[in-house]
Amino acid sequence: MVLTFSAILIGLLALVRPLQKNPFFILHFAIVIGLAWYTETYLFKVTPFMYKTFLLFIVYHLVSINLVTIIAYGVDKRAAIKGNWRIPEVRLHALELLGGWIGAFIAQKIFRHKTKKKSYQTMFWLMLALQIAIIYYVLSFLNIIK
Repeated sequence: MVLTFSAILIGLLALVRPLQKNPFFILHFAIVIGLAWYTETYLFKVTPFMYKTFLLFIVYHLVSINLVTIIAYGVDKRAAIKGNWRIPEVRLHALELLGGWIGAFIAQKIFRHKTKKKSYQTMFWLMLALQIAIIYYVLSFLNIIK
């Protein structure tokens, strides 16, 4: 399972340029691999590259990416208040595109951050629409929905 999760996340890291310099993706990577190791070591064995392993990866990924996105928004809000260097918007959008849009939406409400910037909100909702389209395409390709 650790092998499967590592292969998926390293592939994402190699393909998506904004992730390569994104410390929050590295944190997400560490959390998911740590959860996979813990599951494999203490809970149950999973065969690499199987259907159930992929579903477990999806659950771990979504929980982790949303928590990391909330942390990223909090760090950016704190930097904005203190006048320090900010997190580039492309890094926040990359986290949203990877499935962290729920965490981004929650963080925007909690921290009242990035809610009034129209260009950011436009891109945020476009990311959400793109994700919904991708999910629809994948589910229809797998004949899960018609």
